[in-house]
Amino acid sequence: MDLLKPLIALLAIVNPIGVVPFFIAFTQTFSAAQRRHTIHVSSFSAFAVVALSALAGLSIIGFFGISIASFQVGGGLLLLISSLNMLNAKPPEARPEDVEDGSHKADAGASIAVVPLTVPLLTGPATISTMVIYADKARHWWELGVLVLYGVVIGVAVWAAFSLSGRIARVLGSTGINVMTRLMGLILAAMAVELLADGLHQLFPVLGAAAPR
Repeated sequence: MDLLKPLIALLAIVNPIGVVPFFIAFTQTFSAAQRRHTIHVSSFSAFAVVALSALAGLSIIGFFGISIASFQVGGGLLLLISSLNMLNAKPPEARPEDVEDGSHKADAGASIAVVPLTVPLLTGPATISTMVIYADKARHWWELGVLVLYGVVIGVAVWAAFSLSGRIARVLGSTGINVMTRLMGLILAAMAVELLADGLHQLFPVLGAAAPR
């Protein structure tokens, strides 16, 4: 298994910098202590989603009787949809109602650090699909450990981006953040095509036989 691809895919999907504007909007009335607490909870939640997807995702798929090839095609489609949203400078897995109702959910008692910041703005179906696909490719326990370690990297990246959100917003501006999101979306689209091709080849071997040499 190529150990670098999962990390690149995760960074492209999670895209903490692209979520910075939403973090700023949701926490603009928070005190410094409340903002720090939100950063810590969001970072740990992002790590937990990635780690649990790597360790337990395959068991969950097996419980529902889904083949990894079918899941890989579905995951590739999710990645492609996410990349298209990112190419339009939108958060990769955001839905309008989640963003609009963020403050309402916080008032109702749900922490915005988890919903909607971590799920679905930072992590969501595409993130889970990616980890399950790469966990299936792991052949040794240490490779699964590396995937979990990547969850730590994602958590640190989220912490760093949110902690520096004020500076990032001032330096990049809305235009800079939009450009960064589009670049990550282009990388993600290429990876989505690879996952789709691999999954379709497993489901329909004749496609591989018909490929030009």
